Amino acid sequence: MFETGGYGQGGKITREGIRLHAREDFSAMHRAGRVAAQILDDIEQHVFPGQTTGELDRLITEMVAAHGATSATIGYRGYQHASCISVNHVVCHGIPGSPIPPSKHEKAGRGNDVLVDGDILNIDVTVIVDGWFGDTSRMYGVGAIKPFAERLVKVTHDALMRGIDAVRPGNTFGDIGYAIQSYVEAQRMSVVRDFCGHGLGRVFHAPPNVLHYGRPGREAVLEEGMFFTIEPMVNLGRSETRVLADDWTAITRDRTLSAQFEHSVGVSADGVEIFTMSPAGRFYPFGV
Repeated sequence: MFETGGYGQGGKITREGIRLHAREDFSAMHRAGRVAAQILDDIEQHVFPGQTTGELDRLITEMVAAHGATSATIGYRGYQHASCISVNHVVCHGIPGSPIPPSKHEKAGRGNDVLVDGDILNIDVTVIVDGWFGDTSRMYGVGAIKPFAERLVKVTHDALMRGIDAVRPGNTFGDIGYAIQSYVEAQRMSVVRDFCGHGLGRVFHAPPNVLHYGRPGREAVLEEGMFFTIEPMVNLGRSETRVLADDWTAITRDRTLSAQFEHSVGVSADGVEIFTMSPAGRFYPFGV
């Protein structure tokens, strides 16, 4: 995540500082989440060999405006793009238009932002609709994807969904982290620990920090009205990351591939609601 912000609104706050939203707020979050998800649906046709990350961000900027929404990331802590685009071993916060550093599977000196056959990439978009934040990301494949890369993407997607399945009143944030971590590690992959999910609503980032690892029964208890993201980053190799000199781009230290999926969710009376479902049913890029 970027950083934790304040609330700026009234309402009940738990002792851990987590806002409990009203039932009518769920509809507002569904509207914001649907716009973000629709943009990720629409950008898919523009992901192909020879495309640039800079052009993808330009198109996303236009899409945000066409929906009458506002980009939450343009101007945020000096960031100047409507998306983060993270290619191959870039874990998160990849800057559109910047050179893509080579992974261990590529020759050194890639040196530009052009997508090539076999790349995998995460596109992360956050919009503001009527004051509410919709935040989601998903993976895309460029041309023919190697089997090990496709498997990484599938494991990451399934880890997210297992985490979401653990969301219901009475469970804990540790239950979410454990569901993700135990599944990923059973697949002989690793969960990134340097970044996490976060609360949101009428602010971009707020408590809680949603860890993608943990122990059952630990951390805060889930209550109806909590809104937050779950956004596991999974590496083919070790979990360690490092941030490049631009102070945004995080890569795997061992330069192995990384993948990420993100949904914004709300704790309902008897389970969970996903605010950022793909309108076209294309959240997972390679079919069922």
